[in-house]
Amino acid sequence: MSAFHLAQMNNARLSAPLDDPAMSDFLDGVALMNDLADRSPGFVWRLAGESRDGTIALPADPRTIFTLSVWESVEHLRAFAYQSAHLDYLRRRREWFIPHGHRDALVMWWIPAGQRPSLRAGISRLGRLWADGPTPDAFTFRQPFPAPVPVF
Repeated sequence: MSAFHLAQMNNARLSAPLDDPAMSDFLDGVALMNDLADRSPGFVWRLAGESRDGTIALPADPRTIFTLSVWESVEHLRAFAYQSAHLDYLRRRREWFIPHGHRDALVMWWIPAGQRPSLRAGISRLGRLWADGPTPDAFTFRQPFPAPVPVF
């Protein structure tokens, strides 16, 4: 077992309010994707939020949503994201979300195994990624960094 796990946060800007009929397929898929993640190899934890569905919106901007989870490795997260039924929902993202332009919507970073990141930590890491590009402290699938070497 590794001494480090992979934290990841996604953010998206909704193209319509969640109660709009245009968002019904997205909302139906949230529970399915959470169940799929729960059963996926390498899944560790997800921030549930008030709705308990893993999708968190900030009170100041309810059209921007976040998901935050922890995985055993980049490879496990990649398999869930791109080699499972999740990919079908990912391909439909333009139906539900406003494109980010050139900004990344996903950020990853390593945490000590057993630690649970906060949404504030994820937002901070996303800001680092946007400001500095990929570094060991905030990276993406396109330029991942290995887990730190434990110091004993």
